[in-house]
Amino acid sequence: MHSLPYSIIQSLPAESLVCILKPVTTIASNLDRLYERVRSSAEKCGRDPDEIRVLAVSKTFSSSEIIEAYCWGQRLFGENRVQEAQKKIAELKGKTIEWHLIGHLQSNKARLAAQIFDVVQSIDSTRLAIRLDRICQDLGRKLRVYIQLNLAGESQKSGIDPQELPELVDSLDTTEALKLEGLMTIPPYDENPENTRPYFRRLREILEEINRGRQQPLTELSMGMSHDFEVAIEEGATMIRVGTAIFGQRAG
Repeated sequence: MHSLPYSIIQSLPAESLVCILKPVTTIASNLDRLYERVRSSAEKCGRDPDEIRVLAVSKTFSSSEIIEAYCWGQRLFGENRVQEAQKKIAELKGKTIEWHLIGHLQSNKARLAAQIFDVVQSIDSTRLAIRLDRICQDLGRKLRVYIQLNLAGESQKSGIDPQELPELVDSLDTTEALKLEGLMTIPPYDENPENTRPYFRRLREILEEINRGRQQPLTELSMGMSHDFEVAIEEGATMIRVGTAIFGQRAG
C-alpha cells in the first residue's frame, strides 16, 4: 500500500487521493526511486532539489499509464509527436498537466502544436519561430519555448547549430506571443554517462553567454535522460526528461 506519511497525504490534491487506496504500481515505485535519485544527486553537488523538475516522457505510452504517474504527483509530461499527443491531451482534459513538445516540430503541425501544448522545447530555426509566433497571435495565446541545440552536429537529429543561435535568440526576443525560457539538447547516446558531460557543460556555458548583459536572463536547461540525468544535474540541468526510468522499456 501507499507508504506516504499522513502529513503528506493530507496535502495531496483531492483528485490524487483515489490513488491512496490502491496498491503501489510499478510506475509509482519507479517515480519514488527517481525522485530520490534526483534529490540525492542535487544535494551531492550542493544544489537545491527543488530547482530540478522531472519531465515524464510519455511518448508511446497510454493515457492510463500517464494517469498512474499523475496520481503519484507527476504533473509535467513530454511528447514527441503532435498527433499522438493530441489524442492523449484530449483524453486527459481537465487534469492539471503541463504538456511539453520535445520532438521536432514540422511547419505543417505548428498550428496544432500551438493549440495543445504549454511549452515547445524544440524551436530550431528563425523561420519556425516566426511562424509559431504568428499562429499564437492568431489564436490569442502565449506559448513558452526553448531553443534546441544540436551540439554534436548529428545530421539525424534536429537542433540549431550554436553559431546560428544569436540570430534565433534575437528573433525570439522580438516575438509577441512566444516567451523564450531556455535551452534544450539531446547529446549522442553513450552507455557511459560521463561521456555526455561535455555536452551538458557546453549547454550551460552557452546559456551563461546568452545571459551576459541580458535584462531578463534565461533560466531553463532541459538536458539529461534516464541513463545520464545525474551527470546533467551536476552540470546545471533545471529539467530532466525521463521516460524509461518511469514507464519502463518501450515496446519495439
